[in-house]
Amino acid sequence: MTGVRVLPGRAGRLRLRHQLAVANRGADLLQQRLQILRREEQRFQLLVERTEQEWARSCREAEQWTLRAALAGGQRGLRQAAPSAPVRAEVRWSSTMGVSYPETVRCTIPEPPRTTPADGVATPEAQRAAAVALEAGARHAAAAASVRILQAEVAATRRRLRAVSQRRIPELTRALAAVDVGLEEQEREDGARLRWALDRRTGGRP
Repeated sequence: MTGVRVLPGRAGRLRLRHQLAVANRGADLLQQRLQILRREEQRFQLLVERTEQEWARSCREAEQWTLRAALAGGQRGLRQAAPSAPVRAEVRWSSTMGVSYPETVRCTIPEPPRTTPADGVATPEAQRAAAVALEAGARHAAAAASVRILQAEVAATRRRLRAVSQRRIPELTRALAAVDVGLEEQEREDGARLRWALDRRTGGRP
């Protein structure tokens, strides 16, 4: 009965029954929470795989067009084609079972400097491809962050469920069984003493 405080008598039994009912209910809720969080984790794991493929594909395209633009206009031309303002990323958060994680991300990319016919088609295509790759990378980063958050919460919930199911509930069950046995023995002893007292009073007559 380690870790279980037992009150004497029937009050202790009632309290143990209440504690056991609470522990069982808590285990049920933790199991439900674990299932819901695992479904979300699996959903975002699939999203990570898809966004990683999109990011890799868009990066390859951006590298190809950037190389063509560099060959056509040189490094100086590439620097002049880059936006002067920073990119802004707006993350929309979602929450499941009290756990917050990135749901989507939206990038605001400044308009790049306009190109001239002398720049050819490579520079504007490189600008477009770089913007696509940036947005794909942001989506992948948000999905990966969600997976990490959900994995950590799944692990914590699993530990709590294991503590309740494998330690707390068995402790309370053993304590309640011991109290039941003790009360049954006490009731038998009380009954025997009562019969003995009655026998003495009546002299053994029925």
